[in-house]
Amino acid sequence: CGEERRAELCTQGLLVPSDFPSFVGTWDLWRAHRDNLEANYRNSDRYFSARGNFEAQQRGAGGVWAAKIISTSRKCFQGLLNRYYFGMKDHGSESLESTRKAEEWGHSGKHPDRFRPQGLPGKF
Repeated sequence: CGEERRAELCTQGLLVPSDFPSFVGTWDLWRAHRDNLEANYRNSDRYFSARGNFEAQQRGAGGVWAAKIISTSRKCFQGLLNRYYFGMKDHGSESLESTRKAEEWGHSGKHPDRFRPQGLPGKF
């Protein structure tokens, strides 16, 4: 399987990359999540989602793979939690859709500052 085809399969989630960038891409997403919790800043979820996915995307096919798998898992888990724990079918669906768009923005390699809220400390 050629490198181009391998990268294509990884981005589609059909092939698990055996290279180090998938681990580092996972770390990028974790760091963005941790920073989001630390910042505790209103309306910053989309920025940190876009940033984590953007940084993982910069790692190559393995990072893209990790970002897509983690983003999809988070979305599914959040939907199940909303439905079965909170008892609300559509609770947070607008927020999930907004976050999904930010994640796609980051996946595409576009800079996440588009989603950066005004006043967010420079540390982040």
